[in-house]
Amino acid sequence: MASVTMREVEKVYDRTPVIHGVDIDVADEEFVVLVGPSGCGKSTLLRMVAGLEAITGGEIQIGGNRVNDMPPKDRDVAMVFQNYALYPHKTVRQNMAFSLKLRRTPKAEIGTRVEKAARILGLLDYLDRYPKQLSGGQRQRVAMGRAIVRDPQLFLFDEPLSNLDAQLRVQMRTEIKELHEELRTTSIYVTHDQDEALTMADRIVVLRDGRVEQIGPPLELYDRPANKFVAGFIGSPAMNFADGRIVRSNGTAAVETAAGIHLPLPPGGEAGDGTEVTYGIRPEHVRVAETGVPATVDLVEPKGSQTQIVLHVGGVQVNLVTPERVGYERGRRLHLAPDLDAVHVFDRTTGARLD
Repeated sequence: MASVTMREVEKVYDRTPVIHGVDIDVADEEFVVLVGPSGCGKSTLLRMVAGLEAITGGEIQIGGNRVNDMPPKDRDVAMVFQNYALYPHKTVRQNMAFSLKLRRTPKAEIGTRVEKAARILGLLDYLDRYPKQLSGGQRQRVAMGRAIVRDPQLFLFDEPLSNLDAQLRVQMRTEIKELHEELRTTSIYVTHDQDEALTMADRIVVLRDGRVEQIGPPLELYDRPANKFVAGFIGSPAMNFADGRIVRSNGTAAVETAAGIHLPLPPGGEAGDGTEVTYGIRPEHVRVAETGVPATVDLVEPKGSQTQIVLHVGGVQVNLVTPERVGYERGRRLHLAPDLDAVHVFDRTTGARLD
């Protein structure tokens, strides 16, 4: 087991910076998820930790040892890839044992380790099969088994579930989290799927354009996003946003949009009258009420356990999620009441959160 420290880590490709002075600390036994849109640098950062990409600047430590110039084989890390990277001509047993054979591990110990990993992953009945005889989920288990038998101090996962269908992804992310709870090996997991990040992580690192936007526990990022980008990226359906300016009158405050709609704010707040802001509210924190913000129904999407309603408020699209089953017709006029305790306000220019 080991902690991971990244200090001012930089990466430049052909004079183009792609990682800009990243600082991240991963504690021993922690499961940290790097999340962000495609091209944000999360896989590049992971590959630098693994030693598969050279570091342009800064420092990476694993277990307190500087690894900038250390070859991958000496870093004692195991990586699980998106495409499984299994040898098609080798059986499950041979795939899982291969790295141990390269290390000249005694045959009896190899057998013991492979059997133990196979038992943990439910692969005992598949050890003599070839990858082509396995489902996608089984192949991913083999890839994880190959990592487990090495007993590394650090697991690295590079979007390991992106090739699986939706139902299997949900099952596999549960299995990976249970595996971590059993092994307690320090893990860094890369994904673009914020649902994976929310359900699996001890802490989430949100990246954008090679920079860290926020680091924290999943619910902290969900409840108190540091800026508009994090607020819009974390959560599904995404947070609703509307631009406007703060207006205060008779002890109450609201955000007035360009269409003249007044969106209520909780009492207090530091932003002064006339401040240009972005108003944010999550779909589950808006309800239909007798009075409130006027809205018009565009679409109703029943989803079984909940209903998503798409509306427009003064030209701005708004999503609402309710546990109730409703059948509003397109064009129906409603009133919306946001939960004032769940309203977020962001600086319109910088996107930073305003308290």
